Amino acid sequence: MFFLTYLRRELRSRMRQAVFIALGLALGIGLVVTVTAASAGVRQAQADVLRSLYGVGTDVTVTGAPPKPIRPGSTPPKGGQTFQIGPGGAQVCQNGKCHNPAGQTIDHLDSAGYRPISQSEVAAVARLNGVKAAAGGLVLSDTSITIPKKFGQPGSPLPTPNSFTVDGADTSHLGLGPLSAGTITSGRSLRSSDVTSNVAVVDSGYAHAHKLKVGSTVHIVKHAFKVVGIVTQPQSGSPPDMYIPLARAQAIGTAAGKSLKNDVNTIYVTAASAAVIPAVQGEIRKLLPGDTVTTAASLASQVTGSLSSTAKLANDLGRWLSVLVLIAAFAVASLLTMAAVARRVREFGTLKALGWRSRRIIAQVMGESLVIGIIGGAAGIALGFAGAAIITAVAPELSASIPNSNSTHLVSVGGGAVAGRAFPRAAAPTVAVPMSASVTVTAIVAAVLLAVVGGLLAGSFGSWRIARLRPADALARVA
Repeated sequence: MFFLTYLRRELRSRMRQAVFIALGLALGIGLVVTVTAASAGVRQAQADVLRSLYGVGTDVTVTGAPPKPIRPGSTPPKGGQTFQIGPGGAQVCQNGKCHNPAGQTIDHLDSAGYRPISQSEVAAVARLNGVKAAAGGLVLSDTSITIPKKFGQPGSPLPTPNSFTVDGADTSHLGLGPLSAGTITSGRSLRSSDVTSNVAVVDSGYAHAHKLKVGSTVHIVKHAFKVVGIVTQPQSGSPPDMYIPLARAQAIGTAAGKSLKNDVNTIYVTAASAAVIPAVQGEIRKLLPGDTVTTAASLASQVTGSLSSTAKLANDLGRWLSVLVLIAAFAVASLLTMAAVARRVREFGTLKALGWRSRRIIAQVMGESLVIGIIGGAAGIALGFAGAAIITAVAPELSASIPNSNSTHLVSVGGGAVAGRAFPRAAAPTVAVPMSASVTVTAIVAAVLLAVVGGLLAGSFGSWRIARLRPADALARVA
């Protein structure tokens, strides 16, 4: 009881000194909490970007290797179409047969630049060690072009294509794939009973742009699908515009003029645990050597833009800056504590002369330093929350450029060309990512531990000074 009474009295009598020491610790700890919060915010933003590409519960994604680009002037694949302009005007040619498409609308569905994978490979992947579940998907691109009646004549503009993406989702594994990352805002999601039904779930942005709602009808290469749900999705990964059952996508999809029945071009895999993901990735590469196998970790290294730069800055510069500030804060606190002990030489010497042992005096100083450290830690956490709030309020939106294998020839049909030139591929999509610093429980626990360590460290230096003190030295200074 006397220990607490003496401690309280000493802290009150030396209020200014205690405030300075606590403030020094608070600044260091506050910066650490702020940097940790900013790093956590960047990691969360990066995780949101990757989750939109993978879908909830997906650890590994397998995609068919993209076909080699068609060079202008080369022979298109069987079933592919090309546009040609000659003396007779515009011509659309397919399998060696040409006709004038003036005034017509050409609608074509292909496999979105992925090489097809046999659906039997999905079951083979599911049987691999460490794989918890696997589901196939079929990503398709529907491109339609309306040819002007005077197309090919001088001054006639090139046709403007309309394109949207369709994802054939495995209705028996709806927990895997990009649809699982969205939120149904109207209607319902796909069901296992929809396997052969012409139903679609449409992205909210696409639905708004085309004035679609639950009950509306959408057309995929002249096949009518009823909209049964509207889904809101993270836009960072350029999600599909609509989802239909996998069996229906296989029935109407084509790849270079060939049917995609019993084919997929994407496999979504969830591992039994995070620890086995690298091993699962290696096993899939052995099983499907010609296809692309990616994980969230490997894809994260490909994300560029200010999000990537900020992540590196927060992880590297922020960490070292925090360490340097903490060292400075602990050094200041230790020096101030030693200076305080030096001013209390007479007091401690008198206590020793009265019979106090060194360890009792050291315990008293350590207790005072620990309390000051805890106060500094509490103030540092408050400063950290304030710093995180300021970062969230003033930080600009970050941008992320995401490699997107869906970047197919958006305006070509079957890999064709118009006016003797191929249309360029779509650039990697760049999305805006809001920066939101968040103080985590881990950061708070770390701040408390740092406060305790800082207080004990400062007290230990003062205790070292006390341990060397002799009563005679103190009594010699008594006036």
